[in-house]
Amino acid sequence: MSEQIDTTIIGEKILKVIKTIYDPEIPVDIYELGLIYDVLINEDFEVKILMTLTTPNCPVAETLPLEVEEKVKSINEVKDAEVEITFDPPWSQELMSEEAKLELGML
Repeated sequence: MSEQIDTTIIGEKILKVIKTIYDPEIPVDIYELGLIYDVLINEDFEVKILMTLTTPNCPVAETLPLEVEEKVKSINEVKDAEVEITFDPPWSQELMSEEAKLELGML
């Protein structure tokens, strides 16, 4: 009988790791900024992350998705991770958490 691993627990680990990644221009993590649209985990513990950037020509467009992929892959239970960038819907300040807005003095 194979050991069951709760995807909720893995999801929480993934979020914890994602919250350690910051936009270099804004002192707020990418999750609180609203850059992470979706995190999908299949039964083989392969993770797909749908994320956006603050702008299409963001200076970290090449490195930020790779950093997310590498950090998520470092979680023991995760077999593989893939980041897909989308600009639909485009990022806007409305996607930021209350915490991020507070941090940036927008509240």
